[in-house]
Amino acid sequence: MTVFFLSILFFFAAHVLPAATGLRGFLIAKIGRPAYVGLYSLVSLAAIAWVIMAALAAPYVELWAPGPVTALVALLAMLPACILFVGGALRPNPLSVSFAGGAIDAQRPGLLAVVRHPVLWAFFFWSAGHVVANGDLVALILFGAFALFSLLGMRRLEERARERLPAADFAAALAVTGGPLSARLVKLMTPRAVLEVVLGLALYAVLLLLHGPVIGAYPLAYF
Repeated sequence: MTVFFLSILFFFAAHVLPAATGLRGFLIAKIGRPAYVGLYSLVSLAAIAWVIMAALAAPYVELWAPGPVTALVALLAMLPACILFVGGALRPNPLSVSFAGGAIDAQRPGLLAVVRHPVLWAFFFWSAGHVVANGDLVALILFGAFALFSLLGMRRLEERARERLPAADFAAALAVTGGPLSARLVKLMTPRAVLEVVLGLALYAVLLLLHGPVIGAYPLAYF
């Protein structure tokens, strides 16, 4: 269990300390933002891999018994998680997590018209669903920490964006998720958004098929 707690501490340290200590700004100034993002991504992946391996090796302490109901909660939570992840990761979003650079398309923002942080909400649904589905102490700590990290990260990323972006660009990005809901829903309904939903459902199917062979837990085992 000690190694598991160390891996959790390393994960949070890797995501908090660079900005809190000024290391992030120093490295960006030295090697450039693209190189820093690449390096940061590698460290993040290493941290996540260590956390997962440590969690699998940690002792099992049951808090509640998994069953069909808890499994169904995770299965349902993963549907919006996959759609939000695909819809958010593939669109420029200077206010949040995205794999695409540039400014938000204010006329055709897709999911960004109604959700400012789709990728972080995807991680929240994923982690919260897995807390319920697993029912053990390690899962509660691991996925509970990820869920909390996702929620806290939304405000933190907006604060960073406010510091980094020109005031006009920051205001324009915020305005995408502002205004009447009906107007934002119109901007959401585009062919690309439909494609992103289809890709999200495809990702859901792939994860469902690979979860058992890769992770060792079969989500449909109770049904």
